[in-house]
Amino acid sequence: MPPHPFPPLPRRLAALLLAACALGAGSAGAADDYAEVQRLQGAGQTQEALELADKYIAAHPRDPQMRFIKANVLGRTGKPDEAQAILLQLTRDYPELAEPWNNLAVLYAGRGQLGQAREALQNALRIQPDYATALENLGDVQAREALQSLQRARQHGAGDPKLPAKIEALQGQWGDNARPAQ
Repeated sequence: MPPHPFPPLPRRLAALLLAACALGAGSAGAADDYAEVQRLQGAGQTQEALELADKYIAAHPRDPQMRFIKANVLGRTGKPDEAQAILLQLTRDYPELAEPWNNLAVLYAGRGQLGQAREALQNALRIQPDYATALENLGDVQAREALQSLQRARQHGAGDPKLPAKIEALQGQWGDNARPAQ
């Protein structure tokens, strides 16, 4: 199974936002704005979703949840560089959050940058060792790395008779050019 695409907003991110709201950094309508951006994106109204997210972020520039949502919208709509920039900034601004690292890993894996994806997932797991989605994604990335190693071994004439069966088993999971769903 390919790495999970951007998961729903995680508990830790929601808790951080609630703490920010308690300090006066958020508004009572924030949850409605989050839901509306996600609804618009789900309805295929990406431009409207991004405009609403940008408007909200302009008023609340340090809001981690809307920035996370915007990165997810961008990642799902073919703008991985913009999504990556937002997620990297979130890792700097909120180093206690594992979720931006997981989503960075999805972007990296989608580009075939498996080493960077693995590192991002390891960062997520250092922060939150029981983060099930990151654990599963790490397993997927490691399996894809194993497939690449086995394919290279075959190209270089490895004589193990079990090699073709190993390759076939892993290819059955994703195929030759697997990319994560976004």
